[in-house]
Amino acid sequence: MTDAPVVRRVTDPNDAALDEFGAIQRAVYYDQGSLIPPEWFGRLLEDAAGARINFLIVAERNGHVLGGALFHYLAEADSGFSSFMGVAHQARGQGISRALHRKRFEVLNEAAGHAVPGVFIDVVNPTRMDEAELAAEDRVGMDPFSRLKIFQHLGFGRVDIRYEQPVGGPNGGPVTRLDLLYCPQRPADTIPTAYVVATLRAYWSGWLG
Repeated sequence: MTDAPVVRRVTDPNDAALDEFGAIQRAVYYDQGSLIPPEWFGRLLEDAAGARINFLIVAERNGHVLGGALFHYLAEADSGFSSFMGVAHQARGQGISRALHRKRFEVLNEAAGHAVPGVFIDVVNPTRMDEAELAAEDRVGMDPFSRLKIFQHLGFGRVDIRYEQPVGGPNGGPVTRLDLLYCPQRPADTIPTAYVVATLRAYWSGWLG
């Protein structure tokens, strides 16, 4: 019988799990340029106070990282924003994504001192990908439609707004192939526009200044 993975928060900027998580990022996501570089992880974890707190959690079995999530608590908006969550190919189908998702809410709640309303994530919309991008997804063994279904099964739904990542697109312009998803901690059919705006302002001002 396979041992259940252990999900833990990484706090040491020199933890070997950071390199393993970075390797998983590279292995499972097609667009390396859109990822937070692994060499930034340690510095992000050292920034553990203030209006924006960065977190990394990993799922491990026998000391080896099987998956992880890099995310942030945004105090000004009282929300979470997940920059990346991924699971190694050989560890899929074992409930690791759901275990990471549960732990992510636990960490966010602890940071806030109460139950946060929810967590956001931006995800590529497959219908807005070109043939080269779809081929790149295939080379890393990922189906973007399946990725969306995974997030839906975790409780995420699309926020009904036009969403653009401010930078990273052609000629330094916006990225327009993404959708903004939201998972409420308690069931909800709607989300206040002001909450979305506050979250995006807090998240992107942290990167762009």
